[in-house]
Amino acid sequence: MAPLTRDRSYGNVPQPHAAVYYSQRATGGGLLVSEATGVSDTAQGYPETPGVWTKEQIEAWKPIVEAVHQKGAIFFCQIWHCGRVSSYSYQPNGQAPFSSTDKGVTPGLDGGDWSPPRRLQPDEIPAIVNDFRLAARNAIEAGFDGVEIHGANGYLIDQFLKDQVNDRTDNYGGSLENRCRFALEIVEAVANEIGADKIGIRLSPFADYMEAGDSNPEALALYMANELNKYNILYLHMIEPRMVKAGEIYVTPHSLLPIRKIFKNTLIAAGGYRRSDGNQAIAENYADLVAYGRLFLANPDLPRRFELDAPLNKYNRNTFYIPDPIVGYTDYPFLEDA
Repeated sequence: MAPLTRDRSYGNVPQPHAAVYYSQRATGGGLLVSEATGVSDTAQGYPETPGVWTKEQIEAWKPIVEAVHQKGAIFFCQIWHCGRVSSYSYQPNGQAPFSSTDKGVTPGLDGGDWSPPRRLQPDEIPAIVNDFRLAARNAIEAGFDGVEIHGANGYLIDQFLKDQVNDRTDNYGGSLENRCRFALEIVEAVANEIGADKIGIRLSPFADYMEAGDSNPEALALYMANELNKYNILYLHMIEPRMVKAGEIYVTPHSLLPIRKIFKNTLIAAGGYRRSDGNQAIAENYADLVAYGRLFLANPDLPRRFELDAPLNKYNRNTFYIPDPIVGYTDYPFLEDA
């Protein structure tokens, strides 16, 4: 199950209804990745998203993780920082969000009231890296089996990776090596804290989410895959080149095959897969695992439905991000109830 922002963690604290939601979607041996979870009080960019930087948040996650484990599933916490995809209202003391740049996201894009960011100074970056390290430690304390570092979709790490956003001239900008430095420093810090065997990272080099595109996504993808091999992390979770905009599939000449050939550990592919092309990707050794998002959101028993080739519930996009603890969240029917 792919990470899916659901905006139902009131006050940035995970809620008891999340235990119902995740355990509904848990099956023995299945891998669930949590919704994106903030690493600090500066990480937020959306309403009611969870965090893992306070003791209260850690304690709130524990019964949710336990509910998933009782079903025999594996649960990773996706840790993120939104960077410039935020506004003054989500930041402590109403300050400017920060980024690799002082260029902002176009206001109104994706319905957001994005505020102009402040460029991080080089001496501030180690503190952000440390926030990811501490969040990973806290996730393990909450009982998660590991963490997925969110390096995709135009958020802070992606803002450093992509040359159409990153306009720095210091050691964190310019060359491919410099633009990838921040991401790899986070990987190293988290690996040193909880172990590389408990780490995945999600990347979207080919995508242009939140105006974060790159002039040479192939080079970026291959460089990152090569560098990640050095840390021996558990998995690399790649968003398909065809997913340039969320929810829309494009015909593209690009594929993940070059990354598949380079990255030595588990490769997860995500991006609008159905049952048939997911099976094909595995059968052809295109990926080791396929992640499902919207289909899993609407079908809590998706593995069972795939096993039987049963009909699927249709998802309702209008209820993806509402704060209701049940509607569009835990009320999708199981196969025997449908």
